[in-house]
Amino acid sequence: MAVFDTPEEAFGVLRPVCVQLTKTQTVEDVEHLQTQLQAVSDTALQELQQYVLFPLRFTLKTPGPKRERLIQSVVECLTFILSSTCVKEQELLLELFSELSSCLYSPKSQKPAAVSEELKLAVIQGLSTLMHSAYGDIILAFYEPSILPRLGFAVSLLLGLAEQEKSKQIKTAALQCLQVLLLQCECQDHAWSLDEFEQQALGDLFASFLPGISTSLSRVITGDFKQGHSIVVSSLKIFSKTVGLVMADEQLGRISKVQAKPTVEHRVAELLVHRDEVWVKNTSDKLGILIKTIIESVSAHPHWKVRLELVGLVENLLLKCSQSLVESAGPLLKALVSLVNDESPEVQAQCSKVLRHFADQKVVVGNRAFADILSESLHSLATSLPRLMNSQDDQGKFSTLSLLLGYLKLLGPKVNFVLNSAAHLQRFSRALIQVLELDVADVKIVEERCWNPGELSATPDTPTARPWNQVQRRYFRFFTDERIFLLLRQVCQLLGHYGNLYLLVDHFMELYRESVVYRKQAAMILNELVIGAAGLELEDLHENTRTSLQELREIVTSILEEYTSQENWYLVTCIEAEEEEELTMRQSGLQAIASAAHTCQVTSFPAFSKPSPTVCSMNSSIWQICIQLEGIGQFAYALGKDFHLLLMSALYPVLEKAGDQTLLIRQVATSTMVNICHACGYSSLQQLINQNSDYLVNGISLNLRHLALHPHTPKVLEVMLRNSDASLLPLVADVVQDILASLDQFYDKRAASFVSVLHALLAALAQWFPDTSCTGQLQEQSVEEGNHLHQTPATLEASTTAEDIEQFVLNYLKEKDVAEGNISDFDTEEEVPSVPPEVDENDTHPDVEAPLPVQIQIAKDVMERCVHLLSDKNLKIRLKILDVLGLCVVVLQSHKNQLLPLAHRAWPPLVHRLTNDDPLTVLRAFKVLQTLGGKCGDFLRSRFCKDVLPKLAGSLATQAPISARAGPVYSHTLAFKLQLAVLQGLGPLCESLDLGEGDLNKVADACLIYLSTKQPVKLQEAARSVFLHLMKVDPDFTWLLLNQLYCPLQFTPPHPSLHPVQLQGAPMQQNLYSTNVLRLLQELEHLSQVDAAAEGAASPPRQPEARPSLPADSGAAALRRRR
Repeated sequence: MAVFDTPEEAFGVLRPVCVQLTKTQTVEDVEHLQTQLQAVSDTALQELQQYVLFPLRFTLKTPGPKRERLIQSVVECLTFILSSTCVKEQELLLELFSELSSCLYSPKSQKPAAVSEELKLAVIQGLSTLMHSAYGDIILAFYEPSILPRLGFAVSLLLGLAEQEKSKQIKTAALQCLQVLLLQCECQDHAWSLDEFEQQALGDLFASFLPGISTSLSRVITGDFKQGHSIVVSSLKIFSKTVGLVMADEQLGRISKVQAKPTVEHRVAELLVHRDEVWVKNTSDKLGILIKTIIESVSAHPHWKVRLELVGLVENLLLKCSQSLVESAGPLLKALVSLVNDESPEVQAQCSKVLRHFADQKVVVGNRAFADILSESLHSLATSLPRLMNSQDDQGKFSTLSLLLGYLKLLGPKVNFVLNSAAHLQRFSRALIQVLELDVADVKIVEERCWNPGELSATPDTPTARPWNQVQRRYFRFFTDERIFLLLRQVCQLLGHYGNLYLLVDHFMELYRESVVYRKQAAMILNELVIGAAGLELEDLHENTRTSLQELREIVTSILEEYTSQENWYLVTCIEAEEEEELTMRQSGLQAIASAAHTCQVTSFPAFSKPSPTVCSMNSSIWQICIQLEGIGQFAYALGKDFHLLLMSALYPVLEKAGDQTLLIRQVATSTMVNICHACGYSSLQQLINQNSDYLVNGISLNLRHLALHPHTPKVLEVMLRNSDASLLPLVADVVQDILASLDQFYDKRAASFVSVLHALLAALAQWFPDTSCTGQLQEQSVEEGNHLHQTPATLEASTTAEDIEQFVLNYLKEKDVAEGNISDFDTEEEVPSVPPEVDENDTHPDVEAPLPVQIQIAKDVMERCVHLLSDKNLKIRLKILDVLGLCVVVLQSHKNQLLPLAHRAWPPLVHRLTNDDPLTVLRAFKVLQTLGGKCGDFLRSRFCKDVLPKLAGSLATQAPISARAGPVYSHTLAFKLQLAVLQGLGPLCESLDLGEGDLNKVADACLIYLSTKQPVKLQEAARSVFLHLMKVDPDFTWLLLNQLYCPLQFTPPHPSLHPVQLQGAPMQQNLYSTNVLRLLQELEHLSQVDAAAEGAASPPRQPEARPSLPADSGAAALRRRR
């Protein structure tokens, strides 16, 4: 807080210091004065302002050389005083301004004096503080014509410092001072509000400085980027505001044609400028050159704030100087539209705001000159667009397309002036077609297949901001930057929004039909045209120009018909074995390709008119289908609920592609179905299929009658089954019979397609109708076992009758005959109905069997076909049939009367697949055998032991030495996978089939060698799993067998009269089997303890008796069994 609050007190303190400074001008005296001033209040200092300023001004005016340090101290002290007081006299303001300016002027060289940077900075800050300290309207007296020389001197001085100085601090301070001097200060405390007459006077005055200001600032703006972005930003602001003030249309409209007689002396009058038409025309031409130079430099400036300021410059000049700078409108608009898609979100947002403001004010549309300029620019750009797209790099393409996008946004509906020109439309479309050409050389597109299709992965619940903008990633020939593709999409959308949609669609449909080379690009453009016409979240800068819904639906219908036509929808996307007759029969060179190719889409085109497909042509076809599928999804969003009217023609083809074997096509078709769900209001794909299943099933049924013309029909049913529920079954039951009939007719040509459908059908049935009988039986069995534990022998004997024993014996003999195979196919079929069913007293037809459930009848019919197709010559079909067979067993497991006869018929070909086929088939057949073993255990026991087990055991024994010697690469071979599958499946099979002692010996002997530590780790683990299952079947035998390999304990007889037990496994001697044997014995001990605990909990307590340890007990029991 100040010590001296009154002028009297302050004067008493300051007077001696001021007198001393007047006598001897030294730095110490100036600093002493400034120190004393800091103790004086602002009010007191205001009263003593001129008294305190006198010694400082006297120091500056004293003739002769002075030290820079003294001048700097004086200027800093002056600045301090001015920052604390106000200048209320015009004369004082002008004198101080002149005195401060002269500190940086060298009269000899007539240039800024060569003084230190500190002094320059102090003077600049002093001038800025002086202008801010001017009180009230006194500042306007500074801008009288008579003061023009002084003002011009200061302006030129500051411009010289801003342009020539190397110090960034001085440059910035000089530009800020120049802003204050030109009344452009942005300080909130010193904002000057001027009326139109005062602005007119300032415009007349600043017109004299405009050439120097604009030229110098343009050099600063286009200087080295290293000078810093803040200097360029300040220069752009001064340039924009100065030009906007001097060249304002509003001011120039009030300028009289005859210059008034000046009221100043002749020399000053020569400096004044009359802003007549001639001067405006000449100045506009010169400013146009500078503006173009500035735009070219700033548009590429790396800092976003500089580009943002350029947007402000364009907005200010176009709004204020649209008439005077009409020749510069083109470059200014070009600069604005080129920044529409700037990488900085701030610049983008400001550009969009300015464009919106222009549209509201009708700056372009309401100004014929601007509209003509933009149209001419767009004409010129359309003419050169093909050349630019072919010659520019990615950054050049991005800039050109950004410019094009900006033109379209500004012109809006007036873009039709260009599109109505056939020549310009042709060049425009050719450029888009050329730049959108895809790179289709990637072989991965053809290679990626979908072998195990499940349910469609995408769901409508996935939230996306703009689902119609989600397209498959693609690669283009002429650019790699993804931003270019986004720009191209926006350009096409704006064309569809503002242009004549009928004209554009007809033009690009002609290109679509003209050549296969143009088809993909034209389809992409058509898709975006429809999105743009619908106006989905499109930034519309003009009046509502959205196409009516009825017109849009008519256009979409015509495009949809073209997309799904026979020649554009069913393209060759791969070579398939089933297509050999249609596509490769006459081309022997493709036989090897056809045999090695993956299973994929079926085509309906004969080969006699088609050349042999290449990877590029198939890739091209795949991409065309994907683009058309994306288009259908986008059409759905464009039409919304109205797309319901087109579902009849769109959904069936999309489902065909959703079942395609080409992964890319399947993914895009899935995405399209999700888009349709979103657009039409379906909650899920299942609801979409179920609510439209009636016409889909009808289409399938009709197309099955002409399968040669519609080979993709089974795929539709396959996709429906994979993505629906049990409510679909009544509708498709008849179609399934048609499928089976067609399979019987075309099994040698179309088996692969039908088998895929059957697999999807049985997988769906297994999911829709899970078998609950197993769970119920287990629960009943556990209850019965619990009851038996608490029943006494007398109770059990009393509850068993002679009829029960007789029926048990009959059932046992029957099952024994079936298990031993002593039954023919005829007997098996006749035996089932011979069992007398239970007769319901209320049933009026007791002799008629109840009809089978639909799913059971279907599974039975399918399994009958599987029996015949198991021996098909095609490996892929055999593998698929084995999968179907396993699913049939799962579905039929609750109906043994149907399952067992069919299993009996399927056994011989299944055994052949297991014992004499490709390793892949053996692997798959073994999995089916596991399923059969779990569902028909007793039925398969003797068959398995007789037909399969010896060969499996022999195979394991043969491969064991090979796997023991093999290296780490062996785990990737098919032989290893087969060994692993057999070892992993043998244990559950032994348990489910309840094998006898001899068969268990065979299994154990085959698996023992895999307990060796020389075997691969995974095979050791699988072998241990076999013995873990054998423990559940016969723990004593397993214990003895393991101890024969390695005996961890030495058994001592409990009495000397007993003979010692000698096992083959040497006690306490490590070998190759010891590690795995020890782990298995520990597991066996754990299981025994669990069983003992369970028995103790179920039986009444009894007196404990001395028993040997568990291993000895198990061994004794095993020895007793063997003796």
